[in-house]
Amino acid sequence: MEPVRADNVTATAAALLAVNNIEVIYNHVVLVLKGVSLTVPERGIVALLGANGAGKTTTLKAISNLLRAERGEVTKGSITFAGARIDRLDAADVVRRGLIQVMEGRHCFAHLSVEENLLTGAYTRRDGRAAIAADLDGIYDYFPRLKTRRRAIAGYTSGGEQQMVALGRALMARPRLVLLDEPSLGLAPQLVEEIFEIVARLNRETGVAFVVAEQNTNIALRYANYGYILAAGRKSYRDVKFYRRRKRWLA
Repeated sequence: MEPVRADNVTATAAALLAVNNIEVIYNHVVLVLKGVSLTVPERGIVALLGANGAGKTTTLKAISNLLRAERGEVTKGSITFAGARIDRLDAADVVRRGLIQVMEGRHCFAHLSVEENLLTGAYTRRDGRAAIAADLDGIYDYFPRLKTRRRAIAGYTSGGEQQMVALGRALMARPRLVLLDEPSLGLAPQLVEEIFEIVARLNRETGVAFVVAEQNTNIALRYANYGYILAAGRKSYRDVKFYRRRKRWLA
């Protein structure tokens, strides 16, 4: 997987995240990813591009360590964040280190208000109510629509507003890196543009880095410093059978 340059950010920038030749297996049998490598510089925006089914979401879940909830695991390679390996950590530990994933489809707590959803993002913080309240005000500065709707039940808000809630909730954890999965999914073009403008502003003003998994190549590369393209390889039944036999033999 080769990077595509999107602007003049230097290739020598310090790597905040490094994914090195990882392989992902589901259910100890099904090979889903193989040979995936990418780097994210400090304060950078990286686009992860590819068709539906190419493995973008799986790559993000491998980085955030959410694979175990789906019986998946990284079986080869390594993932380092801020200089330390994280591929064997618990997902909660990854969050505490400052790496947050915003899931595809937004996944707000539908029965909670917009503001209650945002405050759940600060659950792991221990710096006091005043700091959390200040950051909440900052989120409302970036998403003024959420301030207007802060008492509304999240499940009754629009798709664009829910995407803003999901992103704002992630930011309440004070992350260094946000993994943003298909932010344009199901949104009108004007709202997609608004979301990406906010991402660019957050990156510019706060230094938060982003990995954005997208099918919309044009808008992703307009805002990203680099783009990586995931290509889905064809797997035969014979390949799967061979891997299953090998795993049983190793066991």
